[in-house]
Amino acid sequence: MKMNDAFLASMHEAMQLLQTAGPMEATEAIQRALRLNTSAVVQPAAAAAPMPAQVVERLLSHNGATMQVRSTDVAAEHIAARAPVSAPPSQPPPARAEPGHFTQHTYTNKAGSRSYKLYIPAARGAEPIPLVVMLHGCTQDADDFADGTRMNQLAEQNGFAVLYPIQPTDANPSKCWNWFRPGDQHADRGEPSLIAGMTREVIAAHGIDPRRVYVAGMSAGGAMAAVLIQRYPGLFAAAGIHSGLPAGSAHDLPSALAAMRGGKGIGISNGGSAKLPPPARPVIVFHGDADKTVHPSNGSKLVAPFEQGEARKEKRRQTARAGHDYTRHTIRTRAGIDAEYWVVHGAGHAWSGGSGRGSYTDPKGPDASAEMMRFFLAHPRAD
Repeated sequence: MKMNDAFLASMHEAMQLLQTAGPMEATEAIQRALRLNTSAVVQPAAAAAPMPAQVVERLLSHNGATMQVRSTDVAAEHIAARAPVSAPPSQPPPARAEPGHFTQHTYTNKAGSRSYKLYIPAARGAEPIPLVVMLHGCTQDADDFADGTRMNQLAEQNGFAVLYPIQPTDANPSKCWNWFRPGDQHADRGEPSLIAGMTREVIAAHGIDPRRVYVAGMSAGGAMAAVLIQRYPGLFAAAGIHSGLPAGSAHDLPSALAAMRGGKGIGISNGGSAKLPPPARPVIVFHGDADKTVHPSNGSKLVAPFEQGEARKEKRRQTARAGHDYTRHTIRTRAGIDAEYWVVHGAGHAWSGGSGRGSYTDPKGPDASAEMMRFFLAHPRAD
């Protein structure tokens, strides 16, 4: 039997186990299949890698169509990890972006190289402007994410720049940020160092106000935004996390699958007496309560550190015009750090209030992009 046929047979076995025995047994079957598939590869698996990710996608879509490709985040680690790593080529200094234009550049450091796109509004004045770093989800790219979130239009209206780091398929076959790998969860290492490095590059080259630099993301990008706001509080003033997971939720395939399905995350208090680390920066969270890809409980876990002790909390259910009902939680810690948690009722795994020109969007409100920008601009970094 050829390797791909054997892999497909193993995936069929895992699907049966998922339906009959449960996710733990299915996870073990997936791991066995990935070990068998990658151990037979002696050359870079550029052509073979996407096929296993697609099969895992179909396996994990048993709970509904909205699962889609984002469920392959975790499987992609085992596929991409076997690819040889070569030293990135040296890069010339970045070209300045044309105001009012969307331009592409490349950033390189010891962790590797990543392209990014940058939007500078035409209507900027002489004063330093804010910057928002936008991290796309799996299977997306900068153009898709910009179209779906409409963040460039908001940038033109409100006078801020937008940076879109781009995850290539050679770093992850489904273009997911590797939020679940230990090597990509720390400052000055892996993907966090690349995103932070290109952010500093843009700040220096384009007259950005360093007190007003923010990070936001969707799904795997939201999970990476959670890592960045925790690891770089001196760089980012606040974070926006849409349909994401808390930093430290996973360290391998089984824990990532468990976290995405609402299980106990390794970085989250399990209800005992241990206190969660106090938040250092404000965060705004959006999550649909019908999300079948990343369980809605992850939204609650993201704001849980803000709710400890003598935090002030308010909750109000509202209706967006021609949109979903939502419940908005506002929280302020004793130290004066704010959080907002928007539970969008009936929404799935999609950017709330987004444009149909992009993928994984829900055109019904509330408008996550506008609300994130309101929150960001109200929270410049004071130190």
